[in-house]
Amino acid sequence: MGFLTKRRDQQLAAMQAAGRTVGRSLWQDALRRFATNRAAMGGVVVLLLISLLAVIGPMISPHTLEDYYWEYILVPPTFENAHWFGTDSNGRDMFVRTFHGARISLTIGVMTTAVALLIGVTWGSVAGYFGGRIDNIMMRFVDVLYALPLLFFIIILVTVFGRNIYLVFIGIGAVEWLTMSRIVRGQTLSVKQKEYVEAARALGLSNLQIVRRHVVPNIIGPVIVFVTLLIPTTILVESYLSFLGLGVQEPMTSWGVLISQGAASIDTGPWLLVIPGTFLAVTLFCFNFIGDGLRDALDPEGR
Repeated sequence: MGFLTKRRDQQLAAMQAAGRTVGRSLWQDALRRFATNRAAMGGVVVLLLISLLAVIGPMISPHTLEDYYWEYILVPPTFENAHWFGTDSNGRDMFVRTFHGARISLTIGVMTTAVALLIGVTWGSVAGYFGGRIDNIMMRFVDVLYALPLLFFIIILVTVFGRNIYLVFIGIGAVEWLTMSRIVRGQTLSVKQKEYVEAARALGLSNLQIVRRHVVPNIIGPVIVFVTLLIPTTILVESYLSFLGLGVQEPMTSWGVLISQGAASIDTGPWLLVIPGTFLAVTLFCFNFIGDGLRDALDPEGR
């Protein structure tokens, strides 16, 4: 009798443990797995720190973006007069300019990715779900846009509408959503064959309701991973556009602008290139680490 009681208690404990495992949602499990990834969590911490400095950095400095110090031209990083990152060839404080540039670069990266996410997910899910002629027409349109070089598209916008930071959002977002739409389309083609989608059709849900409630939530994992890779891509695109003089213009600044100016003064002031270049590189590494962590956390084969 004691043996049977012990066996029953063991089975009950196993059932309770299984119930806790099943009861835990996939998103909770993914969050737990992501939290155990040291590289990804380190990337999150460093990225939050850079974002915080971008917000409060210019506030804690005694200098502003418009201040010129003609007696402190090309001064290396020093605590004298609070020029912690030194000054540039015009006597402007590099600490303030670096974190003002961080605001612009990070904002462009996040806002452009949000535009690409909205357009790409909508376009790809509709094309993949309806299929047939609708899918063919929509994806041929994507192929046509793929044939347009981004630089050529930006030059046209700048020529027609003039230099404007919002054109950077439009130009980059108008191209970067294309890859997003292809990824979402491929995932949607797989998801729409699932039993729960067939059950939703049998219950009389409209196509829009099925896409919104069942298709998009079940393809969000790969989309989130791609977003973490798209943000640094858009930051890099903005950087080389600004480097070529087609992006952010003075008196505004960005990491791309600072790198361009630093490259021109590398012999006389190497810190002008090293400091913004280091912040840009560290930010890109952070997003890559976060993307790798999310990919591993959301991988169904790893659960």
